Amino acid sequence: MKLTNFLINKNSSCVPIWFMRQAGRYLPEFREIRSKNPDFIKLCLNSKLSAKTTMQPINRFNLDAAIIFSDILMTPYALGQDVNFIKNKGPVLSNFNMDIFLNNKIENFTNKLIPVYDAIKETRTKLNKEKSLISFVGSPWTLIIYMLKINKENNTLDKEIFSKKKAEFNLIFEKLNLFLCAHIKNQINAGADVVQIFDSWAGLIPKEYLYDYCYKPNKKLVDFCKNNKVSVICFPKGIKDNYSHFLDVVKPDCLSIDYDIDPEWARTNLSNVCIQGGMNPNVLLLNEKIIYNEAEKYLKIFNKYPYIFNLGHGLLPETNPDKLEKLIRFVREYN
Repeated sequence: MKLTNFLINKNSSCVPIWFMRQAGRYLPEFREIRSKNPDFIKLCLNSKLSAKTTMQPINRFNLDAAIIFSDILMTPYALGQDVNFIKNKGPVLSNFNMDIFLNNKIENFTNKLIPVYDAIKETRTKLNKEKSLISFVGSPWTLIIYMLKINKENNTLDKEIFSKKKAEFNLIFEKLNLFLCAHIKNQINAGADVVQIFDSWAGLIPKEYLYDYCYKPNKKLVDFCKNNKVSVICFPKGIKDNYSHFLDVVKPDCLSIDYDIDPEWARTNLSNVCIQGGMNPNVLLLNEKIIYNEAEKYLKIFNKYPYIFNLGHGLLPETNPDKLEKLIRFVREYN
């Protein structure tokens, strides 16, 4: 069943399957492309290669959805910040300038991202029409973490930052929302029929600040997606049992759970929503018996519940594609 129909109908008779970072470094065919294209941002802006990369896991595994090969940091790139991906370090951005940020025009922003929209169009022509094409954005909070180069040592933040920088954060949130909505709209117009919102650093937010920094900005994007008639998946990674509060406020069509969430708790406390993912990507580095046992745990718990098989985060570069193929076969045969 097409993922969009599954999300709309909350079907519990089948289990669609796709993976975050399904187009990536674990695939030899992607490593070949990457070896010839060392600049990651330029690769994301090469619409033909982006479409080709997006299709690699579909061609290999026949997954139920494609997710466009891009990055959440295409947003700060298009807003004028330099973005570099440093080996063994991750993304490094140039210093944030509030005046430059506030003076950005939506037309200039989206013009820089035209190759992304072209990649979506090209992928849509290659993708079986029974399969969904997922586009995505980073949440405002997660983007701020990167844009302002906020120190998140040991995955913790000084609580004072939330009160001291409240006015600055709110100003950035308000402006970012406009750009993200424009980016989402163009991705939809190009052919995306599902949107995922990645709030990868939501777990850094203290409980008392979750409404202002996580729920509220995510809800604005979810409402925008719904008003544009596309299904939306939210991934507020790391917020633990606050997933239930997130659901009450934000009301996405689907909640993607991380690997720290007890699936039994999710099954009991998250209702009237599709659940996605949960399994720890590190499990795929273990032997096949452990992989199947862990997958079966999720399939049993979410039996007769609208559930999308995925992971609690993206596929790791060390993942063996053969093991992944066997896992996909196991999930499909289990159904």
